Amino acid sequence: MPAVRIVHRTHLTPAEAWLRLTDWERHGAQVPLTRTVIETASPTHVGTRFTARTGVGRITFEDPMEVVVWQPPAAGSAGRVRLVKHGRVVLGWAEIEVRPLPSGGSEVQWREEVRVRGLGRTFDPVLAAAARLLFGRALARLLAG
Repeated sequence: MPAVRIVHRTHLTPAEAWLRLTDWERHGAQVPLTRTVIETASPTHVGTRFTARTGVGRITFEDPMEVVVWQPPAAGSAGRVRLVKHGRVVLGWAEIEVRPLPSGGSEVQWREEVRVRGLGRTFDPVLAAAARLLFGRALARLLAG
């Protein structure tokens, strides 16, 4: 699937936006029927692993991820985290970047490339539209509170 890119501006400082966006357990609460299980000790660092489990009853799938880049924002510079997806069903990567705005607040860029094993390129437009909707809502909710 082509990479999805979502840009969102917020009144939050880069540090506060970063804290909300990298609270992995909160991500699960923003996606219906999903919970996040952290598999490594806090705080987040390169090598942190967690799994988003989505579904109902026996119909579930897991989306295990690993942090491969961890650069929190500092002194007016952007922060960036990159995750690699290691699942049997969901593959790809996600990247969140938080930049300070000159007028105050932050700009967040969420980039993600998701591949679903077994789905051909014919489904790319549908998968991209669903990803934009799902990740766009999650991003807005995470930054809202």
